Amino acid sequence: MKPLKTSISITIDEDLLERVKIEAEKDDRSVSQFINIILKNYIKNLDEE
Repeated sequence: MKPLKTSISITIDEDLLERVKIEAEKDDRSVSQFINIILKNYIKNLDEE
């Protein structure tokens, strides 16, 4: 079963968003998918500390 997803609204620095868009495109992912991966990796790293 796929995990449930929730839509949110955030404010992000324009230069950061542009970089995320570039990296997401390189990885052939949507910005939303890419941010989700970044956040999962960040939380995983926190748990490993």
